[in-house]
Amino acid sequence: KGKDEDPGFIPISWDEAAEMMADKIMELRENNETHKLAVFRGRYTQLNEIIYGRLPGILGTPNDISHSGICAEAEKFGPYYTQGYWNYRDYDLSKTTYALLWGADPISTNRQISYYQSAWGDLLDRAKVAVVDPRLSSSASKADEWLPVKPGEDGALAVAMAHVILTEGLWNREFVGDFTDGTNKFVAGATVREEDFNENYTHGLVKWWNLELKDRTAQWAAEKTDLPVEQIIRVARDFGAAGPGAICYMGGGGVMQTRGAYNSMAVYALNGLVGSIEQTVLQGASVPHQGMPSNADFIDEIADNNRSKQKIDQRGYKEMPALNSGRSGGGVVTNRVADAILAEDPYDIKMIIAYWCNFNFSCPETERWDKAMAKVPFTVHIVTHDSETSRYADLLLPSTHHMFEQWGYLNQKGNTFTHAWLARPMIEKFWDVKNAETEIVWLLAEKLADKGFLNLLDYFKSVKDPETGREPTNGQEFEEYAVKHRLQPIWDPAEYKSGDRFNGWEDFKAVGVWNSDPYKFKERWGNFATSTQQFEFYSETLKEALQGHADKYNTSINDILALTDYDVSGERAFVPHYEEPLIRGDGKEYPLVLVDTKSRFNREGRSANCTWYYEFKDVDPGDERHKDVAKINPRDAAALGINDGDLIKVISAIGEIQCHAKLWEGTRPGTVIKTYGQGHWAYGRVAAEDFERRIPRGGNNNDIMPSDYERLSGSTTFYANTRVKVARV
Repeated sequence: KGKDEDPGFIPISWDEAAEMMADKIMELRENNETHKLAVFRGRYTQLNEIIYGRLPGILGTPNDISHSGICAEAEKFGPYYTQGYWNYRDYDLSKTTYALLWGADPISTNRQISYYQSAWGDLLDRAKVAVVDPRLSSSASKADEWLPVKPGEDGALAVAMAHVILTEGLWNREFVGDFTDGTNKFVAGATVREEDFNENYTHGLVKWWNLELKDRTAQWAAEKTDLPVEQIIRVARDFGAAGPGAICYMGGGGVMQTRGAYNSMAVYALNGLVGSIEQTVLQGASVPHQGMPSNADFIDEIADNNRSKQKIDQRGYKEMPALNSGRSGGGVVTNRVADAILAEDPYDIKMIIAYWCNFNFSCPETERWDKAMAKVPFTVHIVTHDSETSRYADLLLPSTHHMFEQWGYLNQKGNTFTHAWLARPMIEKFWDVKNAETEIVWLLAEKLADKGFLNLLDYFKSVKDPETGREPTNGQEFEEYAVKHRLQPIWDPAEYKSGDRFNGWEDFKAVGVWNSDPYKFKERWGNFATSTQQFEFYSETLKEALQGHADKYNTSINDILALTDYDVSGERAFVPHYEEPLIRGDGKEYPLVLVDTKSRFNREGRSANCTWYYEFKDVDPGDERHKDVAKINPRDAAALGINDGDLIKVISAIGEIQCHAKLWEGTRPGTVIKTYGQGHWAYGRVAAEDFERRIPRGGNNNDIMPSDYERLSGSTTFYANTRVKVARV
């Protein structure tokens, strides 16, 4: 196995493939090593609960490893530790009068792009838009204000904005509260008595002011962010004046940083200050689906003993709290798996079943993944097409395309509504492919039953057709029954909960989409899922989570924070506060900061083997058709002697990639901006420059990014993380 090895794939039957998988699992059972199996999940449908949830428990492994740690965990940290909500947010653009985007580009590369593209024109007609981003993004190009912040300094801007909003009396009194005598005592540098302020639906505003905000003036932030003090004050005033019509739209750019958790809290807390929470910044409605049937009766002693072992991603280690939803080790640390496999800490991994993922390309410091995947004795990769990870597989299984060839469903929120839509076979399968989440694991269950392990197949047979009570007899019936079961509260009138009503399964199939009820604004005020049930500027929720993790290791919160690369100690740890950014690499040797950006065509990399991806590459601001470019400010380029179009090397402390130089004034000086997505050495004959010789087309940003983490959330850091230098080839 390896980049320079021929994998030697030969075609085999599905029966042979299932036999191979079953043999490996039975071998793990015989050796009492079922925990040495790992299931890797990339993208998924809501049937993932089968392969990612129920299957690992029955087989006896704790290692369900999702892609979430390289997706958005730090982005969810701030909303959870202020509002008690670990998820993506929705926004009511129809009521928005000021949109402040933080490292996000909603009309180009975020969720519900079709909706935001359709609604953004109307928004621009009646609202102001400001964008905090080191690059001139698509959204920034249409904004009223572009704030090209110094990478890593988003938190400084956020707390300074909070300072301006409070000192100028622009907070929302309905949501936040007011001083007992009506006189604003938030004066720069002055402490405030807590008893002088009555809060309504928030907790700890005065503590936040005294611990952090009183000295965070716009002048102070201007020095940190390299933004004009006048612009900081203007944006803060306009945002505060817009009141509950102002939204902070948070993306990964400002928070997926080594010290980004507190940035996430600071940015999101601005929504609380102006009263936007549950008025224009929304949690969104939940989908009334039900979980798969319990697998408790199908877990034997071997599985029960092994499924409770430490997960391979080292979540919950002393230096890696991963505090998803307040629990030590509650999150996932996707990129850490490679290190754990190489170190065999907490144990060695002997088998991987991975589907719809390509961690060898999509995780920073990719070389570690190449070494780790080469080390694993047996890997199954289930994907729609070849990829870098596929080259480390022992068994490569072709998956159905989720939009056209299989049963499943997905849900999403946007425009104040949540939607669940049904996927079903709409075309004849293009090739001999099977659904990763249902059909393939059904084949595996049948083979395990043949070898004497009946538990998995017996569980699958317990997933009956809700209408007829019939057990599934094959993988196709299993996947349809699983969809019907999970969505029964939507289509079954007797189980109706909310939203659109249907008259049975056939009626729902004919429509194919469920929509939630109209949103109930302000309904959660005073009933947030925080420790105080209020919106927490002083986070009792975070305090309890950190204390729980510290108690686990018989140490202090200050000790934990130091181990997680934070400077803070004491009470400031529980409020949104400024942290000096931690960027890897010597500033003298590597004078520029890499800014990784996403392509509007990329969809996280899945378009790279399409010719149109390169033909229209210039729709990404500053990019060039049929090229992979690193965008450099003309002033920096002149100092380096680099001309537009030069073939260059972008070099970090861990590696280098080649691409072309693009001189572009949309690049903040002191940075190199490069769009993620090219640099494939596998993935197809279009994606690679030379597929047979494994020569990449352009460069993969992850090849030069060191593996690093925002450890409180478990998020991998992609932004304000890597110093580089640039040289002509």
